Amino acid sequence: MTDREFTAVERRIDAWAHRVLDRAPTSRTRAFLIEFTVFTLKQAWACIFGAVLLALIVIARLVYPDDAVIARNDALTIAAIIVQIVMIAARLETWRELRVIVLFHIVGTVMELFKTDVGSWMYDADGILRIAGVPLFSGFMYAAVGSYMVRVFRLFDLRFDRYPRRWLTGILAAAIYLNFFTHHYWWDARWVLLVLVVLLWARCVMHARIFRARLRMPVVMGFAGVALFIWIAENIATWAGAWAYPDQVDVWQPVSATKLVSWFLLMIISVVLVAWVYKPRPPDDASRP
Repeated sequence: MTDREFTAVERRIDAWAHRVLDRAPTSRTRAFLIEFTVFTLKQAWACIFGAVLLALIVIARLVYPDDAVIARNDALTIAAIIVQIVMIAARLETWRELRVIVLFHIVGTVMELFKTDVGSWMYDADGILRIAGVPLFSGFMYAAVGSYMVRVFRLFDLRFDRYPRRWLTGILAAAIYLNFFTHHYWWDARWVLLVLVVLLWARCVMHARIFRARLRMPVVMGFAGVALFIWIAENIATWAGAWAYPDQVDVWQPVSATKLVSWFLLMIISVVLVAWVYKPRPPDDASRP
């Protein structure tokens, strides 16, 4: 990865980290600790938008007054917009990435409008910054997933062995998105789609640059790991009252583990959209997309 793929802030952080870490002894234990620390910090940096948004949701649940002039959902929408502006103004995010994040926002909001209409989940009916029954901050939750995906792609300089043809991944992603709507009226194809995802990406191996080392992982395992963390965040957000599933209306309970399949399939849509910005490259291809 060339330093042109970092934001200005990330270039300064990267240069400082190399000055410190390049002087570090290279014993096996210390090398492992360095790589683990860098991996954790990069993951945290990639999650920054989603982490801030989740923190705002929890804070709104704990301290935001019910009788405030600005409704809680509107306050969350305004806060999310401010965070996004700060991310761009402070050069923590590139304009190139913002294109995909906006697309995530649109794709997610469209699905939210449909899903709330059919009763899959619901939001508090307060505030004016909403479309039908969907507060506008909901689109930022999808944007947070998009933000993480594009940032992790860049920060870890992801490369892929045997990445599927992008036109095939696009068709499968479209089928997955369509099934989120059609399964309410027709046969639910999610399990067939899940099998197709595994078959299509079964041979694909992801290479992630940490610091000196590169991590190799089956990409399907990566999808599953991200889906798990989103499901955990979803549990926190529903506990904080951001939205509720029908079985959580009277009393909160953990989100059904079956939602992991939905989030796993959503990863495919996410990856296809990110591949529009960062063309998947093999490990030995250093050319820019």
